[in-house]
Amino acid sequence: MPDTHTDVLVAGAGPAGLTLACELGLAGVRTTVLERDPAPPGFCRGFNLNARSLDLLEHRGLADRFLAEGPTLPATAFVGTAALDLAAMRTRHPYVLGIAQTRVEELLAERAEELGVRILRGHRLTGFREDGEGITADVTAPDGPLRLRCDWLAGCDGGRSTVRKAAGIAFPGTPARRFTLLGDVVLADPGALPFGTTAGPGGGSVFTIPRPGYVRLVTAEPDPPEDRDEPVTQARFQEVLDRALGRHVEIAEVRWLTRFGDAARLAERLCAGRVLLVGDAAHIHPPAGSVGVNAAIDDAMNLGWKLALVARGLAPERLLESYHTERHAAGARLLRDTRAQALLAAEGERLAPVRDLLGELATAEGTAGHVAETITGVNTRYPAHDEHGHPWEGRMIPGDGLLPAPARTGGGALLLDEAAAPAAVREAAASWNGRVTVTAVPSGRLPGTYAVLVRPDGHVGWVARPGAEAAGGAVRSALEWWFGPPAPLPVAG
Repeated sequence: MPDTHTDVLVAGAGPAGLTLACELGLAGVRTTVLERDPAPPGFCRGFNLNARSLDLLEHRGLADRFLAEGPTLPATAFVGTAALDLAAMRTRHPYVLGIAQTRVEELLAERAEELGVRILRGHRLTGFREDGEGITADVTAPDGPLRLRCDWLAGCDGGRSTVRKAAGIAFPGTPARRFTLLGDVVLADPGALPFGTTAGPGGGSVFTIPRPGYVRLVTAEPDPPEDRDEPVTQARFQEVLDRALGRHVEIAEVRWLTRFGDAARLAERLCAGRVLLVGDAAHIHPPAGSVGVNAAIDDAMNLGWKLALVARGLAPERLLESYHTERHAAGARLLRDTRAQALLAAEGERLAPVRDLLGELATAEGTAGHVAETITGVNTRYPAHDEHGHPWEGRMIPGDGLLPAPARTGGGALLLDEAAAPAAVREAAASWNGRVTVTAVPSGRLPGTYAVLVRPDGHVGWVARPGAEAAGGAVRSALEWWFGPPAPLPVAG
């Protein structure tokens, strides 16, 4: 390999690593992705992108690529027989997109390579050493061991992250207490199990999801082996399936079998020196709601623009602390929500009244939107700079055409009321040209303010206080907080 140095080394080419690589590549940061597997897997872990992910991808002009790949549905499973009413959400994409995780990764990899990112498959990171100048990473590769030098290392390498362990970052939480088997299989009788939950006479059940040419079966494993990593065999899966149903449903062919638990853990730190954790490396949780891919994309979109500014020397390293603050809190909410859903599903009749109550809230006109936005992360809010109570602070910019096309380049946007914004605001923002696009919007489109600063991930980072007093100083403070110090003034000739 002729080039053994890169600005950012990303371990893992799943949704987290590839989304992060796209963000860095868009900003012109030299990025290398290491993927231990020589080729994409022959199985698929998940089949959806939710509204939050689609909103984020739209900020890069990418949502249409994904929406062209599958159907959209206005509801998704929640607790018991209740569904989330996604159409009630305040979002540009009030639905869930049916798309295989493998296809999500293919589209992200294509985009990353368009942006000049180098993806090295069959390369496994085995360890690293950090010093005052950067990181030296040890890598096993098809042609032998390698040492790569980088300024920053992003661990996007899953729940058993080598990066997290080597960095000595604690991973507190709760161990798995209940286990579930998942099988992508071909049934001898394709009509033996309909879509949805089939209950057995002894209290067991099997959830069936039809797929082209096969079905995905999910069922509890009441007595898992002592070694939880023991491979799931066809005979074992057949035994558990028949026991749950109380009858024999023959499996003719196996595509993929796996076991997963309800462990919930959140890394103590998402940033440690020059090491950052993203996606499952930062948090693991029960699979309720199928939000794993979406949480990974969310983490990466939050980190990407910040790491790009820091890696380019445009912003101080303290900006990365906001990644930890924002996404650690989001990770705690993710664990709470998924653990609650898993508990409701597992406790049978004891929690039936709670399931009924939540099911009612998820479908009632006054509460359906809030419940759906909470579970899908659409109502995510981050701390804004100099908050004063404006309803947009920290939230995704409303989806009514306010965000200009230049923001899709990965920069920020300063939206100014064309009639009310004082000239001092536009003049102050000139020193951040290239990082932030200043755009005038029709009068009245920014209720309660004359200026709104939108971060590259679409969240509102600052809203001007009513009135124009000290307007120039206020916007300079906000711009420096989110985008680093202003560019130096040109030297007079």
